[in-house]
Amino acid sequence: MKDLIYEKSNHIATITLNNPDRLNAFTVNMIKSWVEALRDAQNDDEVRVIVVTGAGRAFCAGGDIKAMEKGEGFFPADDFPPHGKLNSYHRKRSLWELIHRVPLTMEDVDKPVIAAINGDAIGAGCDMALMCDIRIAAEEARLSEGYVKLGLVPGDGGAYLLPRLVGLSKALELLWTGEMISAHEALRIGLVNKVVPGEKLMDETYNFASKLASGPPLAIRLIKRAVYQGLKTDFRTSLDLISSHMAIISGTEDHREGVRALIERRKPIFKGK
Repeated sequence: MKDLIYEKSNHIATITLNNPDRLNAFTVNMIKSWVEALRDAQNDDEVRVIVVTGAGRAFCAGGDIKAMEKGEGFFPADDFPPHGKLNSYHRKRSLWELIHRVPLTMEDVDKPVIAAINGDAIGAGCDMALMCDIRIAAEEARLSEGYVKLGLVPGDGGAYLLPRLVGLSKALELLWTGEMISAHEALRIGLVNKVVPGEKLMDETYNFASKLASGPPLAIRLIKRAVYQGLKTDFRTSLDLISSHMAIISGTEDHREGVRALIERRKPIFKGK
């Protein structure tokens, strides 16, 4: 069975982590396929929104614990060369050359990415959810930056992403304790956007994704770029950037359609032109 499933429908691409017997723990094939799926979705003009979820009862458990117990790093020895016990250089390689390719590729994606957190998101699995733009969680889902309980540091972006979502002190609390928090607690502290009954998770996710997919795709992509780049620049630079975006977007057919629809008091139909 494939470790990852990639599907497209109604301008929405769905990436499903598919290693349910191991709580969707990473495999080399999963990571490689994840990167390829993100690139395909980014380069496909038919795709306007990306949804990431997990098969079975977990979203993603991160690295393979049994492989760690054997001293094999984050993947089973048969997956990542060289076989057997790894030294520090090989462990770094498994992160930089494989796992980190997902967040680095995600950074290049300017389309909305929604995490549908169907179950536990732990360690690197939690980090992967944080990399998404929006997080919708099932009521039974739990989240944990559990690295510290394994004597590890947050290796996949948690130390960077978590403080930007929940603030410095709360992030340090979660990172230092490795505490497992409920979906509702995650909502309270701003870690997820919405919590829904588990049986309604995908319906609610696709309803929201469809709203975004029906919007003007270029404007939505430029908004994402402006927001994320604005986190890294000063105010004047941000205004300079947005003026360029505005100059481009105001000449599109989607902008003209939006104006016409408002005047005619009807719902606009955006075609991405």
